[in-house]
Amino acid sequence: MPTTELTPDRAPVVVGERPLTIEDVIDLSRGKARAVLDASPTYLARVERSHHLLTEASLLGKPIYGVNTGFGVSCEVGVDADWMARMPINLVRFHGCGVGEPLSVQDSAAVVAVRLASLARGHSGVRVALLQRFVDLLNNGIVPRIPSQGSVGASGDLTPLSYVAAVIMGEREAYYRGNLMPAGQALALAGLTPFVFEPKESLAIMNGTSVMTALACAAIVSAERLCRLAAACTAMLCEVTNGNPSHFHERIFALKPHPGQTLAARWIRDDLEGAPATNEGPRVQDRYSLRCAPHVIGVALDTLTFVRQWVQTEINGVNDNPILDPESGEVLMGGNFYGGHVGQAMDALKTAVASVCDLMDRQLLLLCDPQANGGLPRDLVAPVGAAATANFGFKAMQILTSALAAEALKLTMPATAFSRSTEGHNQDKVSMGTIAARDCQSIVSLTETCAAALVLALCQAVDVRCKSPVRVSTRALHKFVRQHIQAVDQDRGMEADIHAVVRWLRNDELPLGAP
Repeated sequence: MPTTELTPDRAPVVVGERPLTIEDVIDLSRGKARAVLDASPTYLARVERSHHLLTEASLLGKPIYGVNTGFGVSCEVGVDADWMARMPINLVRFHGCGVGEPLSVQDSAAVVAVRLASLARGHSGVRVALLQRFVDLLNNGIVPRIPSQGSVGASGDLTPLSYVAAVIMGEREAYYRGNLMPAGQALALAGLTPFVFEPKESLAIMNGTSVMTALACAAIVSAERLCRLAAACTAMLCEVTNGNPSHFHERIFALKPHPGQTLAARWIRDDLEGAPATNEGPRVQDRYSLRCAPHVIGVALDTLTFVRQWVQTEINGVNDNPILDPESGEVLMGGNFYGGHVGQAMDALKTAVASVCDLMDRQLLLLCDPQANGGLPRDLVAPVGAAATANFGFKAMQILTSALAAEALKLTMPATAFSRSTEGHNQDKVSMGTIAARDCQSIVSLTETCAAALVLALCQAVDVRCKSPVRVSTRALHKFVRQHIQAVDQDRGMEADIHAVVRWLRNDELPLGAP
C-alpha cells in the first residue's frame, strides 16, 4: 500500500481565506506540502464568530439540527440538554460500520485535506482548535484508515468521514507515517492528545462531500496524465506503422475546433516533430484507432475542463449542515452536503477515460495485426525463421488489454442513476457520488495498465522495425523503457514489466512531450 512520505522542507499551503487547488490537495496528500492555518486576526475572528453564533443560538433554545435535535429522520426529536455533550461522540460511533477495502493512504490523506478546506471557510461552527487539529494530522503523517464502502453521497460521506472524526478523538485506526496502528497510539507518537468535540463539531466533519471530492482530485490528475500519454503513444504508433501524419493536420482541427481534440492533435504533431502533412505511407487513410485518436482523447480533455471546475468548487464549498452565517447571524439548514456535481462529474469522466482505454486496446491490436501494422511481424514476434513459429510475442498482451478495456467499459454504468431512498426515507434522494468517484478511479487504474501494455508493445515495434526511431519523443520514451526492460527476444512473462511502467507513469517518470 502506498504511503505518505513527508518531504523535507515542504512548501507551505495556507488554508483559510485562500481557496485550495486540486494540486494543493494532491501535494498535501503526498507529503510534498505542509498545511498552515491562516493566522490573520480577521480570519481567525470570523471562524470564532461562527462558533459563538452556534453556541448562542443553542443557549437561546432555538432548534438546531444535530445540536439539540436528533440526526436524520430523528430531527424532530429534541435532545435533553444533559445529553447534548454526548451527541458528537455517539454520532461518530454509530457510523463506525464502513466496509470494503480501505482507501489508499494518499487518498485518505486527501480526504483530510479536502475536509479541512471546507471547514476552514468559517461557516461550519467549529473552533479554530479543530481546524488546527486537521493541520496537525496532515503535517505529522497521521492518516485515518477509511473503509471505501458505506456512503450514498448525501448526507455527504457520513460513514467514511466518521473515520476521520474517530481518529481525531483517538478511536479506531490510523496510519502513522505509513504504519497502521490504534489511533490513540498514532496521536501519542505525534505528541497529540485525543480531541474533545463540542456540539456540532463531529457533525461538521462528517456531513460533507470530502471523500468523493478527494477521490475525484486524484482521478483528475491521473486522467490528465493519461491523455498526454495517449497522444504520445499515438504519435509513436504513427511512426512505427508508417502511418499517415496528415490526419493530424492543424487545418482539420481548426474546422471543428473543440479545444480538447485541437490540443490532442497539437501534442501528436509536436511529438511527430512537424512530420510532413502529406501521406508518407502506402495508405490514404489509417484505421480509426490512429486517425481519430485526437477526437477520442479530445473528449476526455474537454470533459476534464468542466470536471476540474466543478471539483474545484466542491473542495472550497461549505458543504455541511447546518451552516452558520456570522455576518447575518443566521443558522441555515439546507442540503449542501448533496454530492450531485461530483457524482455527475465522475460519471462523465469515467466514460471519457474508458473510451481512451478502449482506444489504446485497439491500437495494440493494430500493432499485432500484420494486415494493419505496416509490415511489422504478427504479434510483434522478434525471432525470425523457424524460431518465429514457436514464439508468440504480444499475443497474450493483446488479450490482456481487451480484458482491461471490457472491464473499464462495463464500469461506465452511471452510478448517479441509482439513487435510492434510505435512512427512514429522510435521505430519499441521494447522489451516489462516492460510488461514481470510486468507479472512476477503477477505470483510471485499468486504463493506466492498458497504457503500460501499449507502451511496451510500441517499444517492441521500434526494436523489430527500425532499432533507432527518428523522432525525438519516440526515441526518448523507447530509450527510457529500454534502460530498465529488455526487448522480448524470446517469449517470457511480462507482468513485472507492466507493473514497472504503471509505476513510472504514476510517478511522472515517463518522458512525455510538452503539455
